[in-house]
Amino acid sequence: MVPAGRVCLKDVTAIILGGGRGTRLYPLTLERSKPAVSFAGKYRLIDIPISNCINSQVKKIFILTQFLSASMHRHIMQSYIFDKFSEGFVDILAAEQTPEKSDWFQGTSDAVRVTLNHTMYYQSDQILILGGDHLYRMDYSEMIEFHRESGADITLAVYPVPRHEASRMGLMRADESGRVTEFVEKPTEPEVIDRFRAPGELFAARGMDVGDDSYLGSMGIYVFETEVLKKLLKDDSKTDFGKEVIPDAIGDYKVMAFPFNGYWRDIGTIDAFYEANLELVSKTPEFNLYQGDWPFFTRARALPPASIVDSEIHDSLVVEGSTITGAEIINSIVGIRGRVREGSVIKDTVYMGSDYYDGEQQAPDDRAHRSGPSVGIGRNCHIERCIIDKNA
Repeated sequence: MVPAGRVCLKDVTAIILGGGRGTRLYPLTLERSKPAVSFAGKYRLIDIPISNCINSQVKKIFILTQFLSASMHRHIMQSYIFDKFSEGFVDILAAEQTPEKSDWFQGTSDAVRVTLNHTMYYQSDQILILGGDHLYRMDYSEMIEFHRESGADITLAVYPVPRHEASRMGLMRADESGRVTEFVEKPTEPEVIDRFRAPGELFAARGMDVGDDSYLGSMGIYVFETEVLKKLLKDDSKTDFGKEVIPDAIGDYKVMAFPFNGYWRDIGTIDAFYEANLELVSKTPEFNLYQGDWPFFTRARALPPASIVDSEIHDSLVVEGSTITGAEIINSIVGIRGRVREGSVIKDTVYMGSDYYDGEQQAPDDRAHRSGPSVGIGRNCHIERCIIDKNA
């Protein structure tokens, strides 16, 4: 049943690109792909687009993976199980060798191209393509309704970005109606960037007041008419949406810009990841996790409540299963099963916690029984402005 006021998205298929190396988030991506990195102490980055799909009533979801995908595969299988009445699923498609192709995914559009035989199994009018390393809450039905009403072949979600961020994003120019006339991926030349200032009229229609030094940045969210996508992907020399497919499509197809007026952050770098996490502990965070009508989903765990004994906690998030004893936590996140021992002070830190308690994890080298540090933060530590990975 479609909620009142929403368009029907039963014939929309979502494809989430989750297979990048994640070099900008290294070393958090040393053992896992970028979308599998922990966020806010209990989620994974991949939970953001999946949750947005589910809340938007997009229930046919494919995730394309390639590098270090075991951690994310395990998380998806344990988290997203639909009953047979919902007609929904989250399916993982890894890079595979075929008689025609033995290479890895060569880029974003190449990944979609070589998996078309799987993603096109279900009848779909539109294909929604999403990235896996952005933080936002978005009702995709609004974008798809805009796409259908405008008669677009391709619709790109856009967000006003300041000049200092423009060079690390895809930028576009659009006329007053929202039709895209030019697109360039991550330009570095100042004279090129200057051409892509955001037209205020485009955002004013959605109640947004953007400054004179704003630029139309691509959010990495695309809606394609299914048949248009198939035609564009026939040329296997074009391996990337932002660099080749979309710029080359502008002259032949109607490409529209959908202005997004909510919170959106690209958290694909260490700095952005750190800042976005700690923004959540402020008194009035710009991005609100506590919105009951649009929750973010993740793996359900049977863990006890957080235990806080003889400790001081200031402006922090403490996730279930954590144990804090005789410590001081300031402006920080203590992740799932996090352990902070006596005398320690943790400030401005993102501590991701652990996948297991001490003694639960048997490793090939018998780490669980060797002498040495236990999992978690020991006694009398002072940790400030750090990111502590899982299971440290």
